[in-house]
Amino acid sequence: MTQAINTSISLRVLARLLSYPDAALRDDLADMRAALLAERALGAARKDELLALIGTLEHGDALDHEARYVELFDRGRATSLHLFEHVHGDSRDRGQAMVDLTRTYETAGLFLAPGELPDFLPVLLEFASSQPSSQARSLLGEMAHLFNAIFNALQQRQSPYASALGALLELAGESAHAVAIAPDEALDEAWEEPEVFGGCSSKGQEKPGQEATSQPIHFVKSSVAKATASTGVPS
Repeated sequence: MTQAINTSISLRVLARLLSYPDAALRDDLADMRAALLAERALGAARKDELLALIGTLEHGDALDHEARYVELFDRGRATSLHLFEHVHGDSRDRGQAMVDLTRTYETAGLFLAPGELPDFLPVLLEFASSQPSSQARSLLGEMAHLFNAIFNALQQRQSPYASALGALLELAGESAHAVAIAPDEALDEAWEEPEVFGGCSSKGQEKPGQEATSQPIHFVKSSVAKATASTGVPS
């Protein structure tokens, strides 16, 4: 029987790459490159794309990188890294989903730092990295349709961050495919109080063959895995 390839380091690198590119993250880039090269979880072509992203973050103006990150991930829903934004939108279901997900983390021994939201993709990837490889792959597979929607939105914007979502699809054992991406709402419209709380789903973010509706994401629970809230890459 073939032993599952360990994906924990790659998942932690991806968690860091998708985090805000502050000085601490830039200090970790060399270690992240070495970690990616050492692990066999990703194919050569995907690794090359991620190494190019690391190279991009290493060079250029740091403030420009930070501003582009905010513009890309915080200014519209299509590229949001808060996964429940894609599933529940502004509906009341989102709050309960947050509570349930936080409990899942705590059952596994991971406790969020103040201000951290449980559906933020880097946090989710930290949790996945603490799970056995087979369970991590299953978890990623359940979220693959969301990764694919974000991947398409990032490709549409010609962002090198698309490589990170492509890597997640690869680790999930899925292939990227084209989906229609709805135009982002203007900020003033996105921040308006919704008229009703019937759930939200954007085209391309439902699973294949599934009607567009508000659907919860199911996460693997483990009573033995331990993790910390740190998002650093292991040395």
